[in-house]
Amino acid sequence: MKYFNKTLIAVSVALVSTQSMAAGFQLNSQSATGIGRAFAGDAVIADNASVLSRNPAAMALFDEKQLSMGLTYADVAVEVKDVAMGDVHFGSVPDAAEAKIIPNFYYVSPVNDKFAYGVAMFSNFGTGTDTTELSNNIIGNVIPAPIDLLGKTEVTTINFNLSASYRVNDNFSVGAGVDVIYGEGTLTRGGATPSLSGPQQTELVDVDADGVAFGGIVGAVYEFNENHRIGASYRFSPEFKASGDISMTDPQVGPIMFDEINIPIPDIFQVAGFHQLTEKFALHYTAQLTTWGDFHEISVTDGTLGGVPVAPEASLKTYAWDDSWLFSVGGTYTLNDSWTLRAGYMFDQGVVGEVSSISIPDSDRQWYTMGATYNLSKHTSLDFGIAFIRGEETDLVEYSAIYGANPTPINATTLSNATYYSMQYNYRF
Repeated sequence: MKYFNKTLIAVSVALVSTQSMAAGFQLNSQSATGIGRAFAGDAVIADNASVLSRNPAAMALFDEKQLSMGLTYADVAVEVKDVAMGDVHFGSVPDAAEAKIIPNFYYVSPVNDKFAYGVAMFSNFGTGTDTTELSNNIIGNVIPAPIDLLGKTEVTTINFNLSASYRVNDNFSVGAGVDVIYGEGTLTRGGATPSLSGPQQTELVDVDADGVAFGGIVGAVYEFNENHRIGASYRFSPEFKASGDISMTDPQVGPIMFDEINIPIPDIFQVAGFHQLTEKFALHYTAQLTTWGDFHEISVTDGTLGGVPVAPEASLKTYAWDDSWLFSVGGTYTLNDSWTLRAGYMFDQGVVGEVSSISIPDSDRQWYTMGATYNLSKHTSLDFGIAFIRGEETDLVEYSAIYGANPTPINATTLSNATYYSMQYNYRF
């Protein structure tokens, strides 16, 4: 039976945009301090140098040099259940994601009572899923699994940031920074298909690409007094260009090679507040908008077939994703000179609108977090944070191109949960 036709390569290329841009998951893992309070108030609290990941203007609140560095262990649980084409069921993947270790580094240095600068390394986007174990299922030796939707997806980004702040007066400060963003990703799509001689392995997509792009951030802080302040920042993200081995194969005409994938990354805007209500207790909060609506199209350039140029530029897919809000609230309690305790709650809105994907199992998420700081000395402290992130079970439909000329609906149910464990070392010079 013949399952492929001449339109397969066009549809497979279009699907790559959904699969390869697994950065539909935005990371919130930039510091142990932030994780412990659900990142509530992180753009304005400035209790250590990790504020650089949220608002460069908050460096104006520092009167001494500070160093922060840490690790977050993200234990991610992604379940893909009941992948089916009508009454034909291909199975489930109980654990479609791997745990990740996410590092961070921050350094802030006041120059005088007006200027400060800082350098940072952290990550804002990244994910990884693997549904390969379903790709070899052939039902009744006749019907293959939707192999154009199944496989491995892994995307990693790292921000290298240089920022500066300026104190305008006793109440108002501003800041700006430059981001150098390195990203890399791998993507495979393929599996077993039936033939008269038995199952054959068919590779549809094989991508290994990386690249560097430049972005920026601006921010401001307003201090009502020493106990109450608000802050805001806007991170400008680039259209990311990744190059490398980008291969999409049609079994009838062979591989089409592209040199570059162009991926728009969303901007991030946030507003935060901090209020020291008593000598021991502070309340803080954040509202953050990520412009996933900007993630509207993926394109590729410099396509060749057998070494012959065939597509100088092509639009792969148009999206219908939504801008995403998160809201968080947290509290900090100073227990004694050695211990500071914190806790927080976050509502994190999903980004997927009309276009869903088995490899981007997205939904609204609830964050329940707690953390603590232990002061080892006057200059040294350790931060600990833990976050329990709970998603919603989501029924989705994605369309496969391997069953004929018309895309075929594939149903699945996905659920994404995670637990973050984070530790951070802080030093005041």
